[in-house]
Amino acid sequence: MGSRANNNDDHTRRCDTLAAGGVGTMNTPVSRATAPDFYHYDHCPLGAAVVEGDFVHLRWPDDKKLACHRFWLRENAVGQGGIDIATREGILDPADLTDDIAVKSAAVDDSGDLIIEWAHDGQRSAYHAGWLRHVADNQHRPASWLPEAVSWTTDSIGEVPRVDGSRALESDDVVLSLVNNLLIYGACVLENSPTHEGYLLELAERIGPVRDSNFGMLWDVKADVELAGDSTTNSTANTGFRLGPHSDLPTREIPPGFQFLHCLINDADGGESTLTDGAALVEAIERDHPEAFELLSTRHWIFFNRGPGIDHRWSAPIIDYLPGCDTPTIRAFYPVRAFPAMANEDVSRSYDALRLFHRMADQPEFELKFRLTAGDIMCFDNRRVLHGRDAFTGSGKRHLQGVYIDRDEIMSRGRALNRAARSIDH
Repeated sequence: MGSRANNNDDHTRRCDTLAAGGVGTMNTPVSRATAPDFYHYDHCPLGAAVVEGDFVHLRWPDDKKLACHRFWLRENAVGQGGIDIATREGILDPADLTDDIAVKSAAVDDSGDLIIEWAHDGQRSAYHAGWLRHVADNQHRPASWLPEAVSWTTDSIGEVPRVDGSRALESDDVVLSLVNNLLIYGACVLENSPTHEGYLLELAERIGPVRDSNFGMLWDVKADVELAGDSTTNSTANTGFRLGPHSDLPTREIPPGFQFLHCLINDADGGESTLTDGAALVEAIERDHPEAFELLSTRHWIFFNRGPGIDHRWSAPIIDYLPGCDTPTIRAFYPVRAFPAMANEDVSRSYDALRLFHRMADQPEFELKFRLTAGDIMCFDNRRVLHGRDAFTGSGKRHLQGVYIDRDEIMSRGRALNRAARSIDH
């Protein structure tokens, strides 16, 4: 199983070798330049710098290359009107990028850093060669320091990944294992957690801000057989009905990224939990049922929350490829899918595609089924992994508490922890 985080280790080994002259030189140069952020960068001495038009072309001894535009270099000049030394954020207004900002000369100093002399004001700017190398190696992109997602079926994964959560509030290793499982598989159960109410808010402080919704920051799922059909509950989840594979809040422009469901009590008969990897499901539909895939990914439905005092609505396809996302957002909660928003001639075919989608999502090939016990926290990517629950078959109660944490926060925590773990290893 590949991991982009492992590629970062390869980068470190390359830079260590280059800094040592490739032959284990004892007098390894040390960068004197300040990086335009708060990370540590392994030094990676440059081999050459050449000015050609608007660009400075950089080359390392292993023949890695990077072309840097003059305006980009000026924006990233630390402490010289480009990057503020305190915040490490850019302070140069693009309106002030005048045509006379030109590179007079570019050179590599004796430590291997880039030195730029500016024609318009005579200033000299130094750029950390290791920081420049991380750009050349594409470590500045959103996927950096994150493990690659892996789609799964029941045969390939066997069971949902589990992590011992008894020390989650103290151990970065536990949080890192949880977050990496979520980013790779879209799901993980944090087991052996405390069972007091509100614990999810304590856990969230170790991960990222909770996303609020009409259900509140922390919400309860108190499913009871006797509540089935009870008019006092405001969600199908608070009944004894079966819940087929679904994603929460498709009524929002961007549904919540990750969902955490903490089992406090479960002595009910039935009500087993289910998880289906929407990524694998979409791959199978696109491969085996291309017409259905086209309908599911292009024809819109209107999703509508029917709760008293709220009116959330959004129109989108079931398989929604949001900008900038390789994995589609699945909008598949039938209790709030209210109206077709398509041409009349497409409605019948779209219902056929919709039936296919839900029938496949509920097949043993794609669906994991297991029972939550007190202390389990079922965590999953709400936009990728469909979750569900069997109907209750007898007496008893099940009390869960839940929170949403957006995908941005999970990825941010993953980058920070993966990078910190790499630093410790080296």
